[in-house]
Amino acid sequence: MTVQELYAAIGGNYDAAKRILTNDALIGRFITKLPEDQSFQRLTAAAETLDAAGLFEGAHAMKGVCANLGLEGLSAAASTLAEEFRPGRARSMDDAAVRAHVAELAALYERTVEEIRRFQAEG
Repeated sequence: MTVQELYAAIGGNYDAAKRILTNDALIGRFITKLPEDQSFQRLTAAAETLDAAGLFEGAHAMKGVCANLGLEGLSAAASTLAEEFRPGRARSMDDAAVRAHVAELAALYERTVEEIRRFQAEG
């Protein structure tokens, strides 16, 4: 599987990733580090107790990492949570909606990580 095929499989924006990381070797090196990044784990741990500060920090970090990798769907989902819990802003989602959004983000993240691992294994 090529980097471009990986991006097609995960619904990522290969061109956006290439604008930032410039070549397939760098894209491949950095996208395979996504499962090691702790942003998602921080976000999901904070979601268990609806810890506003933890949700903001985890979501904000995940948004940036995913945006730099051209993972627009994950970045957008994380951005929604970051904005929901941005300090000084009133919440617009109830707790059930937050949990549902986290579950959707988690499903997308797990599918993405599964494809990244397949890419690594075929490497």
